[in-house]
Amino acid sequence: MLKLYNTMSRAKEVFRPRKQGMVKIFTCGPSIYRRPHIGNYRTFMYEDLLVKYLEYRSYRVDRAIPLTDIEDKTIIEARRKNKKIDDLTREIEKIFVSESRSLDIDLPEKTQRSSECVRCAVSLIQDLMAKGFAYRYGRDIFFDPLKFKDFGKLYRLDKSRWPKKKVRFKRDTYHGNRWNLGDFILWHGYRDGDIKWWDTEIGKGRPSWNIQDPLVIIEHLGPEIDINCGGIDNIYRHHDYNIAIMEAHTGGTFANYYLHGEHLVVEGKTMSKSRGNIIYPGDLYSRRCKPRELRFFLFYTHYRKKLNFTRERFKESCARVEAFRQTAKRLITGASPPAGSDSRVGDLISSIQKEFESGMNDDLNAGAAFDGIFDVLLKLEELKSRMRKSDGRALEKILKKIDSVFGILF
Repeated sequence: MLKLYNTMSRAKEVFRPRKQGMVKIFTCGPSIYRRPHIGNYRTFMYEDLLVKYLEYRSYRVDRAIPLTDIEDKTIIEARRKNKKIDDLTREIEKIFVSESRSLDIDLPEKTQRSSECVRCAVSLIQDLMAKGFAYRYGRDIFFDPLKFKDFGKLYRLDKSRWPKKKVRFKRDTYHGNRWNLGDFILWHGYRDGDIKWWDTEIGKGRPSWNIQDPLVIIEHLGPEIDINCGGIDNIYRHHDYNIAIMEAHTGGTFANYYLHGEHLVVEGKTMSKSRGNIIYPGDLYSRRCKPRELRFFLFYTHYRKKLNFTRERFKESCARVEAFRQTAKRLITGASPPAGSDSRVGDLISSIQKEFESGMNDDLNAGAAFDGIFDVLLKLEELKSRMRKSDGRALEKILKKIDSVFGILF
């Protein structure tokens, strides 16, 4: 029985999809104005494990992920580099796709650039305005959270501090884990000198970052989903904005489960340009790190725990996953006619799947699953002389099925 920690309830809950045998998942994607670092990939990694484990459990998974290619930061970066926005974002998108493949992170067919959903944005904003949730202020259009009864329910926001005077936040994003107590922007009206805009039924301009996830969700998954995933920073503002927009639009419950992954830090500190401690996958590959070693490092620590990258810890992690691989290889290929049958061999091989599922069913605890499997392999190695070739084949079959999720062995 799969249990997931639901941020909405602050508890582990048995996972039950809306529709039997099918799961709809939305996972936040990268802002493709800058290259993703290993902290970003840690979030994408736990989302990948979730999708693959659901598929392992025979669910059909319908997933969408946006590529944010139009927002304030993208425009600023394009101007700084003197590049066209499309040239900048296509370059980063290629890097993201290539590095995801190297890490065996499966990307869905439904990867959607936000700029391709402008027509949907206009329609959604018109609906929100007609229902009284959104309004025009000058050239811009804002969402009034106080019009939505349950605003802030994911974060459990204390709305008693809400200012009596109308406050509007017109930037796409704001730095840090803070709450902007006021109305948030849905549509940036055109200003002289803007380098990216569309001429639409609601005027010239562009959709804000706040409305771009709902656009991709509506376009590809429909009005409701099962699971919404992202990083822990999305608990501040972003996912409550998504909930408010989606539920104001549909009148129903947007998602039943919300998952949030913790940050990766380097030597105990947040990655930043000013500290010069940002690490990209390529930095580690250039030091002869194998992609599967980085994959293992990113998923071994539970996704809801902060992961501290240190050179020593990473080295130990690489050694551990390689020891696991070599042990499995010896057991699979080294089986020989035994001196006598031993029921313990078959029992241990059968227990591997139980160890795997026991860990993964506990809120995707991949580290516990890995450790349990490794312990079994070490016990099998003590009985190696008792293993038949058929035992080796049975072991290989089970490990290959598990590796359809882990992606570190074969």
